Amino acid sequence: MPTGIEVTKYAMDEFEDIQRYMTFAKEENAEKTYAELKKRYISLKALLNVSGVNLSEIDYIKA
Repeated sequence: MPTGIEVTKYAMDEFEDIQRYMTFAKEENAEKTYAELKKRYISLKALLNVSGVNLSEIDYIKA
């Protein structure tokens, strides 16, 4: 069973990846892809907030 720290680390890694993919999708005008990525972004952002992670430094999308 993963610990809370392991779950948070995984979510932070995923959050970083999702933001990168969202940036690519926006540059390519891939609206449907961006919309789907944003759903995951919001879920991960909520999880990280509940975990006590300060997103002010790592959230560069701020959507």
